Amino acid sequence: MRFTHPKTPEPEINLIPFIDVLLVVLIFLMLCTTYSKVREIDLQLPSASAAPSEDRPVLVNVSISAKGEFYVQGSPTTSADTTTLTQAIDTACTGLLNPVIAISADARTPHQFVVQVLEAAQRSGHQQITFVTLAATPSALSASPLTKTK
Repeated sequence: MRFTHPKTPEPEINLIPFIDVLLVVLIFLMLCTTYSKVREIDLQLPSASAAPSEDRPVLVNVSISAKGEFYVQGSPTTSADTTTLTQAIDTACTGLLNPVIAISADARTPHQFVVQVLEAAQRSGHQQITFVTLAATPSALSASPLTKTK
């Protein structure tokens, strides 16, 4: 009596059909690819004969913390409603010619607080508004002003 099982041959991977298919796909891609030339426009830009303007817009800084605390030109507002913000912006903009409202908000600030500042600026008649951001560099991300270092 024989108790051993017959040995089955190990499976082999035949690479020749695989290479044939890859070559056909490569030839197909080479024939179907369109080659286009990048065209450049020949421009002759004008040169400026005057010195650059020294006029810079006057910024009125409105800062918003993550907790919803508002600061207009560094001084805190008494409350966070739109009427108080409008009065604070009007007070900061008195005597300024075409001031620009610069909103700097914490990254964790809810959007509603930013919308309140936008509404207050609109109510006070200011149309030039900008947002203050930090450059997204690795050093700026690691050294956040919100983190304390020893």
